[in-house]
Amino acid sequence: MERRDFVIVAAGMAALGRTGRRADPRSGLRATRPTAVQEPSLSSEVFKRRLERAQAELAARRLDLLIATPSTNYEYLTGYNPGRSERLIALLLPAAGTPAIVCPSFEVERIRRHSVITELHGWEEQDDPFALVGDTLRGVLPRARSGTVALESSTAYQTSLRLAAALAGWKFVDAAPVTERLRVIKAPEEIALIRRAIAITQDAMAATFAQLAVGTTEAEVAEVLSRAMLERGAPGGGLVQFGPSSALPHGGPAGPTLERETVVLIDCGCRVGGYESDITRTIWFGDHPSDEFVKVFNVVHDAQTAAIALGRPGTPCQEMDRAARQVIAAAGYGAFFTHRLGHGLGMDGHEPAYLVEGNRTPLEPGMVFTDEPGIYQPGKFGVRIEDDCVMTEGGVEVLSRRATKL
Repeated sequence: MERRDFVIVAAGMAALGRTGRRADPRSGLRATRPTAVQEPSLSSEVFKRRLERAQAELAARRLDLLIATPSTNYEYLTGYNPGRSERLIALLLPAAGTPAIVCPSFEVERIRRHSVITELHGWEEQDDPFALVGDTLRGVLPRARSGTVALESSTAYQTSLRLAAALAGWKFVDAAPVTERLRVIKAPEEIALIRRAIAITQDAMAATFAQLAVGTTEAEVAEVLSRAMLERGAPGGGLVQFGPSSALPHGGPAGPTLERETVVLIDCGCRVGGYESDITRTIWFGDHPSDEFVKVFNVVHDAQTAAIALGRPGTPCQEMDRAARQVIAAAGYGAFFTHRLGHGLGMDGHEPAYLVEGNRTPLEPGMVFTDEPGIYQPGKFGVRIEDDCVMTEGGVEVLSRRATKL
């Protein structure tokens, strides 16, 4: 990267909110000095408490059993996600009693080593795994001949049909009310992992912005970003959008190559210990940001601030969206704020609770969510500023370092 290119990027770095180490222009990303970290992990006691809470939630809702195939909900309860394939792996968690996992026999040892569940039932390749689910159910609930099963929401349709056939007489319901209640309030150890993911993301974004150069493509910058995250200890990546491409909230393929005096938007995150970050920054790549860019950027920043200032325990999610949207509408850009204000954040990049009109769910201490207003003018440019937040007893705490106004 030429010195000239670095200088013009630096002119927009205030919008990033966190500057990174300057890269050696001769050697690129490898000249950065990422912090060496040991991958965090959660203790077995954490998962023991989660299983107990899940069983209490099942009992309170008069549900007899939860069945989950590999997913973030499965991982939340067991400590490990072995991955989903055509071979059935399923957690059976009774409202009272010992949980068990049904899996291929050749997977028993792998799952045993990584999971907190100690009772595993293996099936051979020629066997019917769903028949084994029925046998296992009779073991974990020996006196039950019927009841209600809460089935994890993302379970494959064909799997759900075969489970229902194997467990004739049992009623199946969506487990989302159970799993969402368990996960929506983050424990301190979860927030600590999210904080670490945020720190890596912000450092990687700073290093990437500092290496922008005329003529590069969005895909090339996205590759630099992913590599910067890996060098800091976490897998991740995201969207990179130049100029008119930034007016599409989620971008698109084959955007323009980078030119001077244009907008650059990066929306990205990484995963640490099973937990996600999600941050968006929009900068001006050039000597002098246009007056319109400065105006739009500051309106978006004010909208984000309005939601942060409003948020208190008990604030309905939709009111957060309304607070930000009112600022943007008052500035004359209401038609260009085309998505919800934010979403919950944790093991999934998008999860409840959603900050959107119609969602009256009250925010509670421990809820982690994004605050990401945007203005998107087709054919011109878009601006989004996204930060990760947690609700505390005293209001909204912004976990990421906010961008500064221009």
